[in-house]
Amino acid sequence: MSDTSSKNFMKPLSWHSYGITDVGKMRKHNEDSLLESSESGMWLVADGMGGHTAGDVASQLIVNSLKKIHKGLSLERYIDDIEDALICVNEKLIEKGNEKGKKTIVGSTVVIMLAYDKYCIYLWAGDSRLYRLRDSQLQQMTIDHSQVEQYIEQGLITREEAIVHPHGNMITRAVGATSSFFLDMGIQEMKKGDRYLLCSDGLNKHTEDFEFQEILGNGTVKEICKEMIEMTLNRGAGDNTTAIVIDID
Repeated sequence: MSDTSSKNFMKPLSWHSYGITDVGKMRKHNEDSLLESSESGMWLVADGMGGHTAGDVASQLIVNSLKKIHKGLSLERYIDDIEDALICVNEKLIEKGNEKGKKTIVGSTVVIMLAYDKYCIYLWAGDSRLYRLRDSQLQQMTIDHSQVEQYIEQGLITREEAIVHPHGNMITRAVGATSSFFLDMGIQEMKKGDRYLLCSDGLNKHTEDFEFQEILGNGTVKEICKEMIEMTLNRGAGDNTTAIVIDID
């Protein structure tokens, strides 16, 4: 006969979050979109491109498509549904770019984080990023799909040189860019006390990693988001900027 009262049952993880998007100081329109849903355990940042209306449409179409998806019966099915939805969005954006023979790119980067049981699943295309602060150490979870990142991998430039490289805005993958669209994905176990940051490149262009680490180490999710956006605005905010901060409880 066993004593069930002595067993150590692990309390399920929970989470809460906050998100902000801002047009910045130089742009007239905000082509960034975000989904911040602690209830469903889904967060995403999409950074549209293609000019006003086009960039807006691209990033918002991603948000509207993914917020309709429910967790379902299995993680595998959940991820498949997300990938299928983005493939469908990719096709729609290519069609829009080809309207009236224009042959323009109407697209968007995307970074998605899912909290499923004890797992963090992240998917991305482009240079919008996911960071994690764990035990006071910051780690960039995603790898930019960008021209300068390829130069770094090939040893042609250093990461410091990449910050000011003239090809800094050239991305190599996005929703709506090509018919052969696919996402990169990672999965890890979450820990109580983890803090995650999703952002568009309008934020990390103005912020060093050591600054992210310092800011994420203090304050509430709402206070941190506001501080990051305010700092970016004070530094010129040459692009739309978006941040979502998630705490794992």
